[in-house]
Amino acid sequence: MKLRTAAVLILLLVTVAAVAQSDSNSVLRPPKGHRLAIMVFEDLQCPQCSRVEPLLSGAAKTYKIPLIRHDFPIPGHNWSFDAHVMARYFDNTSPELGEEFRHWILQNQRSIIKDNLRQMADKFAAEHKTTLPMIVDPSGTFTAKVNADAAVGRAVGINQTPTIYVVSDLQRSTPYIQVTDTNQLFQTIDQMKRQVEAEAPPPKAPAKKKTTTATK
Repeated sequence: MKLRTAAVLILLLVTVAAVAQSDSNSVLRPPKGHRLAIMVFEDLQCPQCSRVEPLLSGAAKTYKIPLIRHDFPIPGHNWSFDAHVMARYFDNTSPELGEEFRHWILQNQRSIIKDNLRQMADKFAAEHKTTLPMIVDPSGTFTAKVNADAAVGRAVGINQTPTIYVVSDLQRSTPYIQVTDTNQLFQTIDQMKRQVEAEAPPPKAPAKKKTTTATK
């Protein structure tokens, strides 16, 4: 067990070191295969994160772009870190289940306290026909992932939640815009979308060949 824990700690240190050498332009990017995405650094116990959750989910569906979530638990919150570790466990079952758990926790945040977090997580698991093990993270793997994600946030200067960006694959200009006013989220997505389209217009469809009809 000690060797396994040491290995996890080494993995975390290597990840943090790699992130420290990166810059915002390399971190604030959409997933491979996407030109545009919404990215949020969130704390599952953060009231404002709960309030903006419907807006972020709705925008992702409206524009058909990914919503990328980064774990950024606030040290002063007494159950958020455990919730983020549980989310990583559900991620390991399936990314869709992990996403649904985060959404569910944010929706039900007002009903959650430290003493009933486990009970609420068990309720979510039962509703999705799965179980949460008694010891969620025996090897420390999920804890290391949460810490590494928080390190990504610190490396790019995150100091509050939620911190929201619209990110792109732009190469010739800044590939991200921070959303400081959530009322401007849709306008910001439109702005970045125009920049993306201007930098690399979609390829034109090949011209149709003219056909001639032979006459007898």
